[in-house]
Amino acid sequence: MRKRKLLGVKNLIAITCIILSISFLLIQIGIGRLLEITSPPQYIIGEFGERVIQMLPDDLPFTLFLPSEPSFYRDLRMNKTDDDNTYAILTRILGFSAVPRWISPADLDQEKEAVYNSISGFRLYLHKTSEEMVVANGIPSIGMKKKKNLVIHVMDGVIMDPEFEQSVRPPDEEN
Repeated sequence: MRKRKLLGVKNLIAITCIILSISFLLIQIGIGRLLEITSPPQYIIGEFGERVIQMLPDDLPFTLFLPSEPSFYRDLRMNKTDDDNTYAILTRILGFSAVPRWISPADLDQEKEAVYNSISGFRLYLHKTSEEMVVANGIPSIGMKKKKNLVIHVMDGVIMDPEFEQSVRPPDEEN
């Protein structure tokens, strides 16, 4: 009788452990899916962004307001096989979006716009959002990364002057 009671207790403990393990596993899966849903979108520097970054010197401080990889495709209609004008376009983007100093959200005010000149002399009007993200010339950043002497704000668009914007606009949008 005592042996039977002992086996019953062991079985009950084993069943409880199995139920707890399965419950824990299901909770972990559920939390993982919840984090996937609520996590901010990932910003992508990509191939074009890396090429722009390589154009800057490693030993000087710069802030780069770099278009995200999707922005290169969406706003500039660039593609991986577009080699004829790619270097010229990337150089122009660098001129509009690089500032020869570090600028972080801590340097900016939400209420007051700060003005900085890019390396080409193009004026950048900056402020930060309540989420501590930088907005440059009306284009919001979607992430920030530090790399050696470089502060990179990945932007959800391309900073450019009206003349360059006109030159990259597709013919069906000109009117």
